[in-house]
Amino acid sequence: MPQPKIKISEYKKRRRELMAHMEPNSIAILPSADELLRNGDSHFAFRQSSDLYYLTGFREAESCLVLIPGRKQGECLLFCQEKDPLKELWTGRLMGPENAEEVLGVDDAFPIADIDDILPGLIEGRERVYYAMGRDEQFDHKVMEWVKVIRSKVRSGVHSPGEFLVLDHLLHEMRLIKSKNELKVMKESGQIAVRAHKRAMQVCKPGMYEYELEAEYLHEFARSGCREPAYNSIVASGENACILHYNENNMQMKKGDLVLIDAGCEYEYYASDITRTFPVSGKFSKEQKAIYELVLKAQLEAIKAVKPGNHWDDPHNVTVKVITEGLVKLGILKGKVDMLIKKGAYRDFYMHRAGHWIGMDVHDVGDYKIDGKWRLLEPGMVLTVEPGIYIASGNKKVDKRWWGIGVRIEDDVAVTEKGHDVLTDGLPKTVEDIEAFMAAA
Repeated sequence: MPQPKIKISEYKKRRRELMAHMEPNSIAILPSADELLRNGDSHFAFRQSSDLYYLTGFREAESCLVLIPGRKQGECLLFCQEKDPLKELWTGRLMGPENAEEVLGVDDAFPIADIDDILPGLIEGRERVYYAMGRDEQFDHKVMEWVKVIRSKVRSGVHSPGEFLVLDHLLHEMRLIKSKNELKVMKESGQIAVRAHKRAMQVCKPGMYEYELEAEYLHEFARSGCREPAYNSIVASGENACILHYNENNMQMKKGDLVLIDAGCEYEYYASDITRTFPVSGKFSKEQKAIYELVLKAQLEAIKAVKPGNHWDDPHNVTVKVITEGLVKLGILKGKVDMLIKKGAYRDFYMHRAGHWIGMDVHDVGDYKIDGKWRLLEPGMVLTVEPGIYIASGNKKVDKRWWGIGVRIEDDVAVTEKGHDVLTDGLPKTVEDIEAFMAAA
């Protein structure tokens, strides 16, 4: 069965939609991401700018997309590296300007080495320039030099742009609403991550190191076509699970500990993000089970609140209510639930929000509020739902039997016309299912 991918026709449609929202007589300039040195002359693996990739599907460094709505000679131009047999021998094949028109569907393409000669003439006469100033200091300098060249010709009747704008709002609102094809790709990303989490549950045992479990994830990601995780994986056993962004992943896992794993992959530039918490030895203690089932109840109730017409904040508010009520029943919090919520007493144990947008970036773009109010959920939005409870050792507000328990449960959830679709379903989640799955391994 062919794997889901985004077709060139969809990239072209995105560019047309974006240009339709740009101001008259404007030009947009979107440079590629930079290659980053890891050390010496060794680079990190290159990853294209999400915005540029969203509009082109083009993966190469040293490139720049230019959009000029209404230009008769071509509205969509790409600057990219020229084909070079010697360079390609060392670092891999390049598309080259001569192939970009056919492969990417752009109107014209030029060597990136010619951008200083060509782009000032394209900016000339435009009223507005869409460019994200401040993200790339070197490219900022280039843009300013081009504008200086144009301004130096003002006495000859050349018109210089009078306004710089950012594309972020227009482009990021487009990225927030996923197409059917994007959702298929995200589902595949989610299911690869599901297989990785299952694999970790199956091999987990006391005495292993956290990084050994991490290796299981990375192996499953890579063998499924995901060369990179979507973010630095968290494999946190015992008290480490109470550190929200723990990623040392170097402790030996002990019998009786829980291990919290927050890991997702990037498939075709789309992220997945899953967290599961399970017992290293395959069996929850009484206290671990109580906290786990409370977090699970909060997550399942919050997922029910993911549907069109509800506010972004509704799933979070559900988790706060369920967790506060549960902590009172367990004796960890004392007082009336409404007053405890009002005072934020739950934040001693649940100090983050219940989720975030997810898409090409694991913490994806898109406003959470509009005119100061939480926005309504719409079909095509995708968010994580990830409540948690963390009781660090030494917390004198609670009995010692709860110390060192950290639990988070997270899934990726798409808003649909009638409700929601859990893109990361199929992974054991109840206490009974987890214990049975690990026992059968």
